Amino acid sequence: MNKKWLSSILVAIFSIAALVFIIIGKFNFAVLAMTIMFALSNGFRAKSFKEQGYVKEAKWMQYMAIFFAIASIVVFVIVLTD
Repeated sequence: MNKKWLSSILVAIFSIAALVFIIIGKFNFAVLAMTIMFALSNGFRAKSFKEQGYVKEAKWMQYMAIFFAIASIVVFVIVLTD
């Protein structure tokens, strides 16, 4: 499967999951799904920028992906302890 298709499908799955959790009122899970979605989208965007030769932008997106990955872990711990 193409990397672009895989990234799009993963981002769409977590976007839909966030919307579903918002509708049913599970806001902690919605935030978790959104942070995972942001981590994935920024990670895939960083790879795309690097392939296109935009090194500075790729580095910025990589840092954003790391930030959201750490935030996802923190939110996951909060959901587990709640």
